[in-house]
Amino acid sequence: MYIFQKCWEFTSAKEAMQAGFYPYFIPLTENEGTVAEFRGHRLIMCGSNNYLGLTTHPKVRQAAKDAINRYGTSCTGSRFLNGTLEMHEQLERELAEWVGKQAAIVFSTGMQTNLGAISSLVGRGDVAILDKDDHASIVDGARLSWGETKRYRHNDMADLERVLKNVSEEKGKLLVVDGLFSMGGDIAPLDQILPICKRYNTRVMVDDAHGDGVLGKDGRGIVDHFGLEGRVDIDMGTLSKAFGCLGGYIAGRKELRDYLINTARSFIYTTAHPPSVPAAAMEAIRMIQDEPQHLRQLWENTLYFKKGMGDLGFDIGHSQTPITPVMAGESRAAVELSRQLFEEGLFAKPIVFPLVAKDKARVRINVTAQHMKEDLDEALVIFERVGKRMKLI
Repeated sequence: MYIFQKCWEFTSAKEAMQAGFYPYFIPLTENEGTVAEFRGHRLIMCGSNNYLGLTTHPKVRQAAKDAINRYGTSCTGSRFLNGTLEMHEQLERELAEWVGKQAAIVFSTGMQTNLGAISSLVGRGDVAILDKDDHASIVDGARLSWGETKRYRHNDMADLERVLKNVSEEKGKLLVVDGLFSMGGDIAPLDQILPICKRYNTRVMVDDAHGDGVLGKDGRGIVDHFGLEGRVDIDMGTLSKAFGCLGGYIAGRKELRDYLINTARSFIYTTAHPPSVPAAAMEAIRMIQDEPQHLRQLWENTLYFKKGMGDLGFDIGHSQTPITPVMAGESRAAVELSRQLFEEGLFAKPIVFPLVAKDKARVRINVTAQHMKEDLDEALVIFERVGKRMKLI
């Protein structure tokens, strides 16, 4: 078969664009805080993972600027070779302390974190056990490994036990689960998962990308939320959401770090973060600890918006977090909902099959600490107008 034939036959995106139903890759002119702009069209930004609003905070910006002034714009090499600065290792020490682990390793992106860590740890004869709603980076990390992958129904502990029962005791087992599921806003029942895994001698890795800075005391994440410090083998987190920067990290025992920095291909063969990133990330970590008002405001806004959407009659699923899915049904309905919201002045993207089941398409709303009450009220008015027009409420 001609290698590019699949490219010529891929017409669904073009057809959706021509029909006015392609909602992705919108090139924004401005994207400052809670307001975005597209070709002069003002939009309330409700699709960002900037939970604490730190990407534009003056302290975080200044830390990044100071690092650029001192070191320049790039390390021009991998951490493995010439790209490691003192501040990279300082950030790793601060992240390890943040989650209560011995050591940490920082990757250039969250995707690379899971790809590198899981594919390095799960070898021949090993098994990766995944929740069916786990993020694509977890799934792909398991695919890249030399081991088997087995999946259990979303947050279904009986099914998890069934899967583990059918794995040989001789095999190495690593369960990898999202702490906070990004498509539904619900959380993993970690307090139930850990006892089951202990019974079947299964190690546990938690991807807390969306829980870092959001859940637990002072935003320390899903493990702290359940009071399970010291009982999870591997903490995975991100710098690109609540911390307002870029990257991901793995935290665990020192031996784990030593192994991954020498075996994780997505770490070894990737250029190190530019100096501005670790500098900004460390400032964000300090701010989250020293200025708890950002986290308080995030949760005040979250509860206010969820109550407003519930009062209007929208189906917002089982979310327990700032991620609020607005259920629309079929993919076409979710895309249309997103399009009409956009026209009315609200930026929120549709989540459709295969990211979710065909009849569970939705528009995902992310509330942040930066949203003013006026922003949320305006968003609720827009949702009411569009929801009634589409007969969703």
